[in-house]
Amino acid sequence: MSKVIMGRMTHHHEGELVVFHIGMQINRWWRPDVWMPAFLAMPGMLRELSQDKDSGFLGYELLFGRGGPYVVQYWSSADKLYAYSTAPAQKHRAAWTAFNQAARKSPGVMGVWHETFRVERAESIYVSTREMGLAKATERIAVGSRVDRARARFDEGRTVADAA
Repeated sequence: MSKVIMGRMTHHHEGELVVFHIGMQINRWWRPDVWMPAFLAMPGMLRELSQDKDSGFLGYELLFGRGGPYVVQYWSSADKLYAYSTAPAQKHRAAWTAFNQAARKSPGVMGVWHETFRVERAESIYVSTREMGLAKATERIAVGSRVDRARARFDEGRTVADAA
């Protein structure tokens, strides 16, 4: 387990920021023969992206929701996200094809979903937490007096000049 970072921290990022949520809805838990391959494909994609510094992939958080696992991903641009998702040589393409084939053979066993957000401004606070979220994906900095409150951090936008 990663260590707890004491104090009040926020994130700092310059440039475009895209937040991408992608998840799996497991509707029939008793059919791992159908949903397990899609479930197991995600770690390989995350590893591939994490090792490619030019991919535009900044980082991720793995979570578990009401219907199954999901990932919050952080990207440096929407163009790079879409380039990865459609690249024939990358792991996503094969995983997407396999999911579609399984979904056609066994309708309703599982589903997938995603949401993409181009972020104009973002505010964050982390008080005595492990490294996570935007601060893990971008740059973690201490909260300074000028941006001590959420509203001030949000009004500053992505440039938090007084935060360090």
